[in-house]
Amino acid sequence: MRIGRYRVRWHIVLLTLWTTVWFAVAERHAAVSWHYLRQGEQLLFGLANGGGLALYANHPELQIGPVSFLVAGLFAPFPAGLGEKLADAFMSGLGLYMLVLVGRAAADHYLGTGVNHRRLQQRVLVAGAAFIPMWVEVAVRFAHLDDVLALFFTTLAVRALVRGNATAVGVLLALAVDSKPWAVGFLPLLLALPRPARLRAAAWTFGLVAVAWLPFYLTHLETLHAARFTIPNQPASSLRWFGVDDPQTPWWDRPAQMALGMGLGALAVRRGRWPAVVFLAADARILLDPSVYTYYNASVLLGTLIWDSIGQRRLVPWVSWIALISLYGSALLIPSDATRGFIRLTFCLGSAAYVLLWPQRPPRGNRRRPRPGREPVQGALVRN
Repeated sequence: MRIGRYRVRWHIVLLTLWTTVWFAVAERHAAVSWHYLRQGEQLLFGLANGGGLALYANHPELQIGPVSFLVAGLFAPFPAGLGEKLADAFMSGLGLYMLVLVGRAAADHYLGTGVNHRRLQQRVLVAGAAFIPMWVEVAVRFAHLDDVLALFFTTLAVRALVRGNATAVGVLLALAVDSKPWAVGFLPLLLALPRPARLRAAAWTFGLVAVAWLPFYLTHLETLHAARFTIPNQPASSLRWFGVDDPQTPWWDRPAQMALGMGLGALAVRRGRWPAVVFLAADARILLDPSVYTYYNASVLLGTLIWDSIGQRRLVPWVSWIALISLYGSALLIPSDATRGFIRLTFCLGSAAYVLLWPQRPPRGNRRRPRPGREPVQGALVRN
């Protein structure tokens, strides 16, 4: 069906309606953390004392990248209440656009392999239906613009990887890290590029990360202390099952999260399963995090969405729904902290083993020939 010159994508229409329902539910208790973005934006632009390049030195609790504060500034001219509502709507819209991006990336990835396009749309519809509740959780209920932007830029990087734009992959991953530091776990996506393009993309990534963060560190050495900021080790955390009973974040925890996520991602690329990188990094994050906020699960559901749409060929994207039921369902329905922690632990370990070790069916048919100046790498066509 068409409306004027535009084809109606019914799976996107249905997902838009589904998003509207969840938005209406979450909006009643929305923007729990938006004040952190407003505070950081005012500090960054010198509208409050102790800000500017001293922002992180004086406020280590603001574990948010400077790009997120810049984007939050777009909503500053509006009255506080209206700005929050506009930000909620903006972030919700990004989630829908991410579903479109993942669908297009999957279509490009499987072009020439005999995959039915309508079945692919069905996969995106079913996996997207699981993704939306968790996206509304991070975007509307908690209004974590930093997490939203980190996941959005990473989705754009996945799209650029499939399309073969290595420079864009590097730039977009840098923007993800500059929005939220834990996005370093997604950097193994660079390894899916061929060596010459990989080096160029990595140079863009590390160069733009340095441009965003070094001014804070070079002008105020106390900024280094921000990396030591701790949060309570909650009873439902999976860390409890590893025997970690520290009341606050252990000193080794954040480095271990990043190292585990990047290590698993690198292993996935080595095994020809780069669509699992986001999923595995998110697994590592929630497995070792001392907190259990439900908005953390948005990164996992984005990872399962990419995996179910690009990384495997089954019609039913059951990994996404297992993730939603295990992580969000248990948080809502199971009162026992220890049981919830065990479910998180089991899901993370089981899903990581599945995407890394389960045998994969090779695509039928021949891949399309590389365009001039490109070569196929890890299931993607990458511009050199």
